[in-house]
Amino acid sequence: MSTIRCDIVSAEAEIFHGDAVMVVATGELGELGITPRHAPLITRLKPGHIDVVLEGGERQQFYVSGGILEVQPQVVTVLADTAARAADLDEAAAKRAKQEAEDALANRTGTIDVAEAQAKLTQALAQLQALERLRKNLKH
Repeated sequence: MSTIRCDIVSAEAEIFHGDAVMVVATGELGELGITPRHAPLITRLKPGHIDVVLEGGERQQFYVSGGILEVQPQVVTVLADTAARAADLDEAAAKRAKQEAEDALANRTGTIDVAEAQAKLTQALAQLQALERLRKNLKH
């Protein structure tokens, strides 16, 4: 089976480095499925999940706060401000962040501006979605 190297890097550290059969990410215009010999591409990523399918069908799941995805003939590179393995996400903290952002948007009396509250809400929802996807895949 043919593979492509995948590197997921955040501002803090390298999160993943290995060979993949497929990489699935959420681009600005929708879901992207990258397989070996994919055409070169650069796109911005929305906050959301990255699924890396390894040989043998094992899935590694990650959350990114957004960033850039670059596809070259032999490598897929994800550059993100924040990235984490989905299993390492803190569900309680994501729910708190979601609630705080929703409260800020509803009240609009705090010092937080609307754009910042919307960005925080988007990131919290993306983390919760990544956790839900992880749970679904663990059940199968």
